[in-house]
Amino acid sequence: MSDQIAAPETAPSSVLNRAWAQIARTVKEIGPRRRDNEINLKADLPETDEERLLAAFQECVDSRGGEVAARARAAAIGQAYLGLNEDGRRRFAVLLAERFAVDRTAVDAAIQDVQSAEDDDARLKAETRLRDALQAPRLRVLRQFNALPEGVKFLVDMRAELLGWQRETPVLTPLQQDLQRLLASWFDVGFLQLQQIDWGAPAALLEKLIEYEAVHRIRSWDDLKNRLDSDRRCYAFFHPRMPDEPLIFVEVALVQGIAGDVGELLDMDKPAGDPARADTAIFYSISNAQKGLAGISFGDFLIKRVVAALSQELPNLKNFATLSPIPGLARWMSANPDEVEATPLTSDERKALRAAIAAANAGLSGEGETAALDAGDPPEPLDDDLSDQDLITAALAIEYWSEDTGLAAALAPPMLRLASDYLLNRKGRGGRALDPVAHFHLSNGARMERLNWLGDRSGNGIRQSAGMMINYLYKLSEIDQNHESYSAPDRIIPVSNGIKALAKR
Repeated sequence: MSDQIAAPETAPSSVLNRAWAQIARTVKEIGPRRRDNEINLKADLPETDEERLLAAFQECVDSRGGEVAARARAAAIGQAYLGLNEDGRRRFAVLLAERFAVDRTAVDAAIQDVQSAEDDDARLKAETRLRDALQAPRLRVLRQFNALPEGVKFLVDMRAELLGWQRETPVLTPLQQDLQRLLASWFDVGFLQLQQIDWGAPAALLEKLIEYEAVHRIRSWDDLKNRLDSDRRCYAFFHPRMPDEPLIFVEVALVQGIAGDVGELLDMDKPAGDPARADTAIFYSISNAQKGLAGISFGDFLIKRVVAALSQELPNLKNFATLSPIPGLARWMSANPDEVEATPLTSDERKALRAAIAAANAGLSGEGETAALDAGDPPEPLDDDLSDQDLITAALAIEYWSEDTGLAAALAPPMLRLASDYLLNRKGRGGRALDPVAHFHLSNGARMERLNWLGDRSGNGIRQSAGMMINYLYKLSEIDQNHESYSAPDRIIPVSNGIKALAKR
């Protein structure tokens, strides 16, 4: 899954119990084998219990017995994990990571065999041994969960915990990466099933939509009902091995024209529009429902599948676009002051911003320098030595600056220019767009279409991007070509003339 998709903020432990409960039921269903496979561990997994757990891991690695025995062992290990507290689960993971890692001696020997092979047949055999040696024994333990009901969910939730632990416990990183590769092989985009969600969906699924929505929080059942009204569409992607657990939610508004203000789209007091008169589908929220699948790509055409479903239902739709956040902008500005300074203010912008800051600091309501002078209390002048970046930082630091019309107007030109520069010119790993949301939509075949000043006035929107949002346009005739252009080694970004002009200015 692309790392652009907003992840749920729910703590991993709150979603583990559903899978764990099913694992426990599986142990009971195995019947007579249960006592033979039980692993009784204290909650914090003290050293005195480690040998018992290591023996269970080794039995899985050795793969003794048939399929039923393998399922029993995996279920018992899952139930043992269920009984541990967070410290115990972390120790469990460390044991699996350290004691069942790749045998480097065997890898070195296999590499030597490959290099010294005298003919093609000997080399092929040596390469096979090398591939086997590079497979950590712990993978044999992890794969056995695939045969259990909810076993895949078990591994997804385990990886969610590993992602949280690996910073403080680096030895867990290889185990987390093993799980990532394993899950990536199981979650191929071809297996995903698209399902429309409406108000008549099971309550459990609607509750998950509320729980997992991470872009624009759903505040109540009335809010949810509004998002599932006649002029809205919601879709979820599922995987056959997790049929009751949505992977991604996609929320769509059916409107006229390309929307630029998410507050209007989410306004519960606004009457529902007529889908038959809508000419535009706006994708305003895409939420990752499984933290444990972060960084695992579901393919590059998720949006295209939703577009196809919408086009079939509503042939009157002509435009398909997003109204997307710019989650990395504030972080980039804070971490790269020199690059911010390299996008200088014009003299008029500097003058307007200084006046608006001074007026706001004097407690005058948003009309800038003119209001301050008319009030007979001219604001205290700012330091003449303030850099452009210092001026922008000072303006953004003023509480409720977005509600001050003068300050918001003075900030708009430089901030729009900085945002366009960030989105179009700042690169991450492999030349990809630095902003994760931009990378996701460009990979899916969109083009950068329009920046929207104060398109998201929520606290989160103000914090992460000074309230700016962007429309990514999915033009049906250009999706494949845009995808190919962005996926090529030189990473050509499809972009509108408007954003291109801002970035050049």
